[in-house]
Amino acid sequence: MNSQPTPDLLRGHLDLILLSILEGQPLYGFAIIQEAKSRTGGYFEFREGSLYPALHRLERSGLLRADYGEAGRNGKPRKYYALTPAGQAALAAKRQEFGAFTQAVSQLGGA
Repeated sequence: MNSQPTPDLLRGHLDLILLSILEGQPLYGFAIIQEAKSRTGGYFEFREGSLYPALHRLERSGLLRADYGEAGRNGKPRKYYALTPAGQAALAAKRQEFGAFTQAVSQLGGA
């Protein structure tokens, strides 16, 4: 995919994207960036400046938990993010909301 999502479109769905990526397994920041890029054929290319504030916000709201794991190349332990039970529930709700939204948009028709 060549085009990138607009910042407003991305911001409106960032929680859904991040919770979806973390649904399968805990990941650290750079791995989240790579996973998003890989799963979407490069459509989502997060920058650290937007990713980490979102992860910290989700952690503060109780949707993610963070635990330190294996050390990176710099010798510092990596911070792994994982869904909490509240995060699982929020993901299910956000998927349902997004499904209803996309269905409504598709009903608008087009050329």
